[in-house]
Amino acid sequence: MNRLRALYDRLILPHPLIILAVFAVLLVLTAVKFDQFRLDASAESLVLENDKSLEQYRQVNRRFTTSDDFLVVTYTPDGELFSKQGLARLRALRDELQVLEAVGSTNSILSVPLLHSPDLTLDTVDSATKTLDQHDVAPETARKALLNNPLYPNLLISEDGRTTAIQVNLPTPDRYFELLRKRNDLQDKADAGKASEAELAELEQAKQAFIAFTEALGEERDATIRNVRSILDQYRDHATLHLGGVPMIVADMIRFIENDLSTFGIGVLAFLVLTLAIIFRQWRWVLVPMLCCSFTVWLMIGVLGWAQWPVTVISSNFISLLLIMTLSLTIHLIVRYREFQHDEPDASPKETLRNTVMAMIKPCFYMAITTIVAFGSLTFSGIRPVIDFGWMMTLGLTVAFLITFIIFPALLSLLPPPRDSRVSSDRIAFTDAFARFTERFGNTVLVGSAVIAVLCVIGITKLTVENSFIDYFKPSTEIHQGMITIDNRLGGTTPLDLVITDDQPPEGAASDGDPFASSCDPFVEDCGGAGEYRDTWYTYQKMNRLEQVHHYLDSLPETGKVLSINTTLEILAKVNEGEPLDALELAFVPAAVPDDLKGVLLTPYISEEHDQARFSIRVLETLPDLDRQQLLDGIRHHLTTELGYKPDQIMLSGMMVMYNNMLQSLFDSQIKTIGVVFLAIMAMFLLLFRSLKLALIGIAPNLIAAGSVLGLMGWLGIPLDMMTITVAAITIGIAVDDTIHYIHRFKTEFAKDRDYLATMHRCHRSIGQAMFYTSLTIISGFSILVLSNFIPTLYFGLFTGFAMFMALLGALTLLPRLIVLVKPFGAGTEG
Repeated sequence: MNRLRALYDRLILPHPLIILAVFAVLLVLTAVKFDQFRLDASAESLVLENDKSLEQYRQVNRRFTTSDDFLVVTYTPDGELFSKQGLARLRALRDELQVLEAVGSTNSILSVPLLHSPDLTLDTVDSATKTLDQHDVAPETARKALLNNPLYPNLLISEDGRTTAIQVNLPTPDRYFELLRKRNDLQDKADAGKASEAELAELEQAKQAFIAFTEALGEERDATIRNVRSILDQYRDHATLHLGGVPMIVADMIRFIENDLSTFGIGVLAFLVLTLAIIFRQWRWVLVPMLCCSFTVWLMIGVLGWAQWPVTVISSNFISLLLIMTLSLTIHLIVRYREFQHDEPDASPKETLRNTVMAMIKPCFYMAITTIVAFGSLTFSGIRPVIDFGWMMTLGLTVAFLITFIIFPALLSLLPPPRDSRVSSDRIAFTDAFARFTERFGNTVLVGSAVIAVLCVIGITKLTVENSFIDYFKPSTEIHQGMITIDNRLGGTTPLDLVITDDQPPEGAASDGDPFASSCDPFVEDCGGAGEYRDTWYTYQKMNRLEQVHHYLDSLPETGKVLSINTTLEILAKVNEGEPLDALELAFVPAAVPDDLKGVLLTPYISEEHDQARFSIRVLETLPDLDRQQLLDGIRHHLTTELGYKPDQIMLSGMMVMYNNMLQSLFDSQIKTIGVVFLAIMAMFLLLFRSLKLALIGIAPNLIAAGSVLGLMGWLGIPLDMMTITVAAITIGIAVDDTIHYIHRFKTEFAKDRDYLATMHRCHRSIGQAMFYTSLTIISGFSILVLSNFIPTLYFGLFTGFAMFMALLGALTLLPRLIVLVKPFGAGTEG
């Protein structure tokens, strides 16, 4: 402590201008990379650490030439869609969208083959196919042809024929996948410890190239989506239009977060300034804390920019949390400074400042370290963005502590605050009312805490992890309305792929892949035995099993549109005068389908090269009781027990699977996280207070505070999602702050007269005020977040405020009651 005092006496307090000048240089250096600070809402930012589902998703897209990189424009005209005028307006809209630079192509009822002509047969399908774009087809004829085609209803047109969709394809350039493969290959080599120095350098270059290309692609996508919305606005006079699709969801999530960071960031700062001004009524006590908060955020944004460390949907709240933690540290210093002004009115400002720093650096260091441990526990979650969030907060808290105890005293050395009348007053602080209540109703505090604990446990048992993207947005937003329209009228929002791998050839089977290499015809006879195995999907037996899978998937209440090779066979059956294809016709399907239709009817569903069949499923996001895990488990169970497929033949892939994997890990990781947090805090308390009694006493209000937030979520039916997972760790971090400060102050005050009750009153009048002011300021500042259109941000504001309230209440009632009851500092003079 003497060395620390000497550091302040020789360097920081005598030379504040030098300190601030050096710090200004640091601010400038970090600002250089502000433009590298970025938000990431890509698929990679939402998956588990080491989750293979992302690579499986990309692999399926490559093998079956499919992609989720498209926008969906829903179009419901005020008048009749299938009329000359209605189709002309739709064509005009489609044409405007199609000429946008980033748009590769569009699919709509205007361009798809109608397959309706009476002259159409399997032999003439190549020449007799018509489209609304290229042929003069009567609108009513087109309507019937589209609705009678198994492929289009609930995909490009609603079942009532009133709503249609335009699929706007935004192809991902090959360069993206080249850079991705190069980066991943080098990363795998580095992880295995087999990379040379040159390859490690090449890996860094590959990472930079991939980030740069991804950012450029993201900006292009954002510009395209803005242009699409601008075009849609021109057609809203005669139709109801909505925009959907995975790229739009990603873009809108980033847009909402950016708006919240800017709009609500300013709003939160304004509320904080106003609250500080009302509480302390001195401009220095507003300016200095705000500068410290701003400097902390400034440095962290710069560091993230230099490190090219993207902020995800989850970690986007790190700025708000840094404001909380930095403000908490500075308010504790302000209140302590004012106490020294009251207790030592003749001391010089420099002496008062030195005493303040020396008195507060130890409890604040303990608080910072313990809170770092709380956030550091998030690195055990197994979810990449949550892990990153834990590291960001660990680094941010370190920066906040250093700024508070270096820049705060340097600023106050230049701007010594005068003593105001309220500091000179001997009136009893209002927070002493909590002490009087605790003294008078001690048993009530204990019983009330026990009741709250029981309610928390019950509420936690009600917690769920199921959630959908639509729940992230208010009903008034376009993205919410678009998802409802797509779910209700166009077959579902969330993509899910089921891929089935063909049976392995029996031992000794011929492997040349020629289905006609045997005297037995597998397409008209039931050929048994290893020697008669045929390595092709186009056999009657295999297609019959795939048809059973299709009908099962289509029967599920959670699924909307289901597409597979069975859809193609239904279309061909209609072309074949309504007769299903026989085994021989089935064998020649690949040859019968024209080359220009294979990309629509065959390759998205069958990969002979990889012996796989794909089912494209759209899941209804708006289904009230959607349970993703139950749906996926049910599909696997039915295919293995009822249809005879082996577990390793079945692969479920897509955005839904990746999102579900993350959701299902949330509850486990939350329990794991909280367990690690409390074990770490117990260890920290034992180290700090050197007393098991004090450690257990200190844990109690933390348990109540964290349990209250999770319990309230359970009682209100608010599920754990990728945002609310952090609430418990945040709550514990906040509650630890109050606990450590109160216990440290109690220990200091108790030494004066060894009177537990008198010490409690003194602590409530001193540190209790700092805790109250901190809580009030933060609750006021973050209350503005309830105005956000992004529901996770709204919840974050509400639960942060509730966490602050419960932490304060526990620290001012339960904590002192337990100290007075257990007497961890030894016998007191009062008894």
